[in-house]
Amino acid sequence: MSTYSMGKLRVIDLSKHIDPATENRRCHLSRFLNTGRVPDYQTDMDLMSHLGTHCECPYHHDNDWPDALSLPLTSFMGRGLYRMIEDVEPNGYITANVLDALLNDTVQAGDVVILDSPYHFPPFTEKTNSPEDKRLFVNGETARWMVEHQVKCVGFGYGVSIENSNEDVRPFHDICMKENITFLEVMENLDALRSSTFFISFVPLPIKGLDSCPVRVYAIEGLQEF
Repeated sequence: MSTYSMGKLRVIDLSKHIDPATENRRCHLSRFLNTGRVPDYQTDMDLMSHLGTHCECPYHHDNDWPDALSLPLTSFMGRGLYRMIEDVEPNGYITANVLDALLNDTVQAGDVVILDSPYHFPPFTEKTNSPEDKRLFVNGETARWMVEHQVKCVGFGYGVSIENSNEDVRPFHDICMKENITFLEVMENLDALRSSTFFISFVPLPIKGLDSCPVRVYAIEGLQEF
């Protein structure tokens, strides 16, 4: 279940749900009985920070940039804008011209911009960058547009590649993260959105030194302010 009703509001879960039994990244849970004064069950978690739908913070690319705990709570919530990019050829770049056409009249400082394309493909697999992988690419030009428009976070569906080459991915991260722009990788259920504008939240765990964190990201449609 990915959508919920709360009166006039509609809540959409945009997170990839994680099953340790099938996850190909580090994800181990160990359940044990705590036999203290009040016996109960607890769980040891052995996870990597880039797991499922995760929020990447600037500390991911530079030791002097903010970690998950150093950024203000408002970095992880706000007005979300979702755009499906449908007029770019397979393996094409998300250029400034593309973003201008999609967002220039609507984007505001502090927005969370979420991008997707029809070329859906599972990320971070053995077939990444194979001839079957037709996803769109980001690069330094994409990042500079985000900085110029003071976006606070960029999110991606399964139609955008964020691992095609160091020449593209490195400047995209460095240019954005230097300005404290975070990333949401990779989001699901975007097709369940009925509105292209909504409230979004994706708060990581408040752990000092955390570069990234799995998040339960959700959208709320119907809030008057958004």
